[in-house]
Amino acid sequence: MRNKVVQLSLFDTYTDVLDKMEDHKSELIELLEKYIDFDAIIPQQFYYSYYCSYGRKRINPLESFIRALFLQKLLGMKQNKQLITLLKFSKELRDFCGFVKLPDEPQITRFKQQFCNYIEMMFYSLVDITEPICKELNEKKSQYLIYDTTGIEPKVKENNPKFLNTKLKEAKNLSKTNPSLDPYKFVYALLPEEAAKAPMARQQYINGHYCYSYKAGIITDGLGIVRHISFFDDDFRTKHPEIVTPKSDNPDKDKEVGDNVSLKPVLSDFFGIHPDAKYTTFLGDSAFDSYDTYSMLKDDFHFSRACIPLNHRNSKSSDTHYNQFGNPVCPLDGTQFTCLGKSGGKNRSLRIKWVCHKSTPQGNKRICTCETPCTESSYGKCTYTYPDKNFRDCPGIPRNTEHWDNLYKHRVLVERTINTFKLPLDWMI
Repeated sequence: MRNKVVQLSLFDTYTDVLDKMEDHKSELIELLEKYIDFDAIIPQQFYYSYYCSYGRKRINPLESFIRALFLQKLLGMKQNKQLITLLKFSKELRDFCGFVKLPDEPQITRFKQQFCNYIEMMFYSLVDITEPICKELNEKKSQYLIYDTTGIEPKVKENNPKFLNTKLKEAKNLSKTNPSLDPYKFVYALLPEEAAKAPMARQQYINGHYCYSYKAGIITDGLGIVRHISFFDDDFRTKHPEIVTPKSDNPDKDKEVGDNVSLKPVLSDFFGIHPDAKYTTFLGDSAFDSYDTYSMLKDDFHFSRACIPLNHRNSKSSDTHYNQFGNPVCPLDGTQFTCLGKSGGKNRSLRIKWVCHKSTPQGNKRICTCETPCTESSYGKCTYTYPDKNFRDCPGIPRNTEHWDNLYKHRVLVERTINTFKLPLDWMI
């Protein structure tokens, strides 16, 4: 039997492989191409600036750089060199980016530096595009606004523990000849306000320690989706001089400056960029507990609820009719009254009704079972709190209730979002 010789066609083989690649693309590439319209999220000003920067035609389109930077962050690449290497060895990703000619590493760097303001503008447009999507996912949680600050520590010599220890050792040696000298305060007063190699990295008190970091304020909604980021750089400080606080020689005093001071400037910038944004509930930690903050949230930004735990240093300990949560209590044993919800009527101000905790419903009425009642009414002692009278005491939702606890749990979302952002940002610096 003669052996049969089968002649293979190189063209047929190439065509078959190409068809397989087109019909079985990576699932990630398919999802990106299906759900993300990069042309729609790039502002027209970005197009105009990109194509008018030089008097010659661009080789690569703007969308190619945006897609490449998107892949870089999505895949967690800390260097432009890694991105270029990946594109060289992956035809699928090259086709996804659409580069006519693959750029080199300096071109990617120059693109980021030259068009950083327009990249920021692109993220602002994303907020408006994703807002209807957030409402469709969960309309209630999309009305929450959560704010917190964070710091990104660059790798500078001032953040090296040896830098501080060396200066502290010198100060301790100096204090031996001068007993009245406090070496810790002396070193703190001599530390520079900013890092030598990174002027925007300023001295901050973050997570229980002093360091040099880029500080920023981050706003998310109740779904944990970022709505706004403000870096407290020179432009921000020039626009909002009230956030600038001169450094003192007392570290205990300086570490108190932070979240509450930056809240109004950041919210002003956010609502200035998105004037049609509507949010009903603000969530923050106890650092925002001040009368001015509550008034500002209600009057300037029209929040109807503020979920902020009380800072006990701002509470009056001599008030015997209200507990530390601002809720009415029994004048005899200090037990919190039972909240019956909102009460009102036609042409009457909104108020929240509270009754004695020993007043129980019996049939269609309530009867007080207290052995030593503080009122002659069989209904039991009843009182009201008025949200419009004091937004801090009545922040639109009764404190120390199950509803309050469930709502405040959403504040952790901003912490999770910050951790998600900080890892790739730490890689970049």
